[in-house]
Amino acid sequence: IDVIAMNANDIVCVGAEPIALVDCLSLEIEDEELLVAIAKGLAEGAKQASISIPGGETAIIPEMLRGPAKGTAFDLVGSCVGLVPKNRILSGMEITPNDALIGFASSGIHSNGFTLARRVFKEAGWSLNEKISEFGRTLGEELLQPTQMYVDLAMALLEECTPHALFHLTGGGFGNLTRLGENIGYHIDSLPTPNPVFELISKLGNITPKEMYTTFNMGVGFCAVVPEKQITQTQEIGERLGITAYQLGKTTDSKERLIRLETSSLSISI
Repeated sequence: IDVIAMNANDIVCVGAEPIALVDCLSLEIEDEELLVAIAKGLAEGAKQASISIPGGETAIIPEMLRGPAKGTAFDLVGSCVGLVPKNRILSGMEITPNDALIGFASSGIHSNGFTLARRVFKEAGWSLNEKISEFGRTLGEELLQPTQMYVDLAMALLEECTPHALFHLTGGGFGNLTRLGENIGYHIDSLPTPNPVFELISKLGNITPKEMYTTFNMGVGFCAVVPEKQITQTQEIGERLGITAYQLGKTTDSKERLIRLETSSLSISI
């Protein structure tokens, strides 16, 4: 599911509708149980993204893959194709100062920041099988919650509103907002409470807020820049699809392309 979500959630950001994905699965050994499990996950991801998987490749290459235990290593990649009319490509050129920035909830850590997360939990001596009361499940189960699929959300926004930009918050966290627009910055003055997993990582690893917000999605996995008059409509679309929406702030005319996060308990620049 993560493989498909990381592809499909990215491709909608240019205004394209994802239509198909092909995958390549490489394994250390031929493992029928693992193959079946991965196939089921890909099928579920394709269903969530409303795409097909018309083909793929599987290879057994023990001389190239090594896992933490013999026979466990595998490498799964995907490539997604989408369609968008040339005159409807989202390039960020439509962003203007005082546009509204709307964020949409993540399902957790998604597919980014695992190097830091693993280091923090390893140094703290935490086991992946440890049941965490705040999560209602084990640490491993929390970290492996599938990435939220935002395809239906993006398609609805493109059909019912006029978004000036869409952003998938992946590696780099809120720094992804600087990808589009000329002389555009962001003033964020309202942030949701981060998922418990982020608060735990920050506390155990003594990680600064700036590093947290430039590594993880911090509870906001997708953002839309829309005209101010479409704030309510944009939020209602998210709520209708079961994805909590937050009014985070607005765009500015910063020539330094800065992101300022300023709340009662946080003040950082990215």
